[in-house]
Amino acid sequence: MPNVAPYIAGIGCRAGCSEAELRQLLEQTLSANGLALADLAGLASLEHKCQEPGLCALALSLELPLAGFTAEKLQGMSARISAVSAAALRSVGAASVAEASALLQVEMLSGRHAALRIEKHSSAQATVAVAGVEEQA
Repeated sequence: MPNVAPYIAGIGCRAGCSEAELRQLLEQTLSANGLALADLAGLASLEHKCQEPGLCALALSLELPLAGFTAEKLQGMSARISAVSAAALRSVGAASVAEASALLQVEMLSGRHAALRIEKHSSAQATVAVAGVEEQA
């Protein structure tokens, strides 16, 4: 198996959110928490958001895979997120997009329990959270 970075960035965004806004939020969030773009193994979001031009362009420019999950799958992670997003609950039927999708993708890729490394950060039109394999004590 190739040696890949251990973190996944989960991203939620409004329709029409630009690549520039997504990239700025992602870079600022990572930097403020001691990580860099090079630490990411991929991006994850809500299934239908994976068609958003800004999110697709971000994944392409970063050369990172973009995984999508159904609202039902995301809702299954609601007990493990830091806070319920009323906006996400209203619009997609899941309590979280960024945090839940990051946790799910880490577990899909690693087969191990995931934990949030960075809780949700927001801009005007997007949210970003980062998860990794849970550290063993």
